[in-house]
Amino acid sequence: MITRREFLDTLATGTAGLAIASTAKSYGQIMGSNDRLNFAVIGLHSRAYAHLSSLKANKASARIAYVCDVDTNTMKKFAAETEKEMGEAPKTDQDFRNILKDKEVDAITIATPDHWHAPMAILGLEAGKHVYVEKPCSHNPGEGAMLVQAQKKYGKLVQMGTQQRSSAHTIEIVDKIHNGEIGRAYMAKAWYVNTRKSIGHGKEAPVPPQLNWDLWQGPAPRRAYTDNIQPYNWHWFKIYGTGETLNNGTHEIDVCRWALGAELPERISAQGGRYHYSDDWQFYDTLVTNFEYPDKMISWDCRCCNGMKVYDRDRGSVIIGTTGSVLVDRDGYEIYDLKGKKTGEKKAGSETSSNDLMGRDSMTDAHFANFIAGIKKGEKLNAPVSVGNVAVTMLQLANVAWDVKRVLNLDTAEGKVQHDPEAMKQWNRTYEKGWEPHL
Repeated sequence: MITRREFLDTLATGTAGLAIASTAKSYGQIMGSNDRLNFAVIGLHSRAYAHLSSLKANKASARIAYVCDVDTNTMKKFAAETEKEMGEAPKTDQDFRNILKDKEVDAITIATPDHWHAPMAILGLEAGKHVYVEKPCSHNPGEGAMLVQAQKKYGKLVQMGTQQRSSAHTIEIVDKIHNGEIGRAYMAKAWYVNTRKSIGHGKEAPVPPQLNWDLWQGPAPRRAYTDNIQPYNWHWFKIYGTGETLNNGTHEIDVCRWALGAELPERISAQGGRYHYSDDWQFYDTLVTNFEYPDKMISWDCRCCNGMKVYDRDRGSVIIGTTGSVLVDRDGYEIYDLKGKKTGEKKAGSETSSNDLMGRDSMTDAHFANFIAGIKKGEKLNAPVSVGNVAVTMLQLANVAWDVKRVLNLDTAEGKVQHDPEAMKQWNRTYEKGWEPHL
């Protein structure tokens, strides 16, 4: 008799006929009474609660078998919430590598700090798991390319957490743009504003007893524990995070390039700085970026310490065309003619805020539903990593352009910087010995 895992694999590869020959009795033994996928949620601060919420929304086809975090206090809290929401207690483990050994786990979701995204996803694929990974799918362009290769090598599905790709109103308006709603679309502008506070100057401190600091650092070169990094401010340290550009810009830039039908640009520029505060924050709080193509352009503006809205919104995108424009965000879209007169709109029926660090919403529910249907039915993913990694690579290179203070010229096939060895040094990173990702 074939195993449950073998049956699910045949479903994902379209060869379920091999398993259908099993008797009804053996099918029940393999699949369980309601044919649910076993998920492991890894990295349990903030965004993981959206994973929990969306797996609950898809409870008929998914269950949470494991929860995992390097901080045992965080893990215990999340495990209790999972039992409350899902109606059954998950197993817990501080080390995700132990979970990967369990053949009954079908898929992992990754909501860890950025420096773990690609290495963990690659290890998950190697272990035979499908992967849902939050944006950005990697810490640097080299990792992103490696993850795309790993997905092709191991054949499992990888969905990146750009959930607006599964938003019904965004799918609708992008389709309208592609069918000429605003003529030929040639420019897209995206933005993000927030009122983030200073992170101050951290001091070395004893590692909290509940935290496995070595595993938290994982592939990153070792540093002493300081009191202003974990659990959230790692975003603003180059060794672990990728700044606001990848933290939030990924969402809107992905929508922009989707609407324009744009791939990797020819040129990237980025100007800005850490102007609002003087502290340990290693990225900018204010940034203006431009991505240039032969016949179109995309820009992204970041002001994450000043909440002055754009078009009365914390975040969003404007798509500009030869006969009009479209304003689209997570809450709906508006259509305008050439003179700026509104000619149509659609509301999603909800309101979102840039201050929301969890992001529990119907878009994420739909994104998980799409991922689950991809595994079980072969449904096409809305944000496969090969697609998601394009916006990620663009924005990582925008960080490089900001860092080296010059325009980058790209090879549009792979995104590698041309004739600039200093910039290309940031295509990859230095890893802690023994923790390097590999294929």
